[in-house]
Amino acid sequence: MVLPHSAGFPILAADDRCPCRSGSPFAECCGPFLAGTTAAPTAVQLMRSRYTAFVVGDAAYLLATWHPSTRPTALDLDPRLVWRSLQIVRTERGGPLDREGVVEFAARYVDGDDRGVLHETSRFVREDRWRYVDAIG
Repeated sequence: MVLPHSAGFPILAADDRCPCRSGSPFAECCGPFLAGTTAAPTAVQLMRSRYTAFVVGDAAYLLATWHPSTRPTALDLDPRLVWRSLQIVRTERGGPLDREGVVEFAARYVDGDDRGVLHETSRFVREDRWRYVDAIG
């Protein structure tokens, strides 16, 4: 599995543990989603793959999985921001047969000497595939 690589971001091997903390190897977890060989079947799996895209600096994947109604024209990801862990706090709907879903998560990061947590409740919709819409609340 070969993915585009952005300078300054980590490169993941197929047998590396997936950054989304599922416990599965990258090639069996978020790797196929980022490679474009399959679409995430649930909102939470899309959330996990988007987190992994932030870890590896895959702005193209982030834009492709962002709903057109709220998607920015470009993303400038900073390789100095290092994502350390993802915790899924809760989910509402978002299954393979649902049209909408909500995922609340906490993502820990390091930015130089600063440490922080991005805590967000995200809204997702499924049309042709699951897409991130926006943060709510």
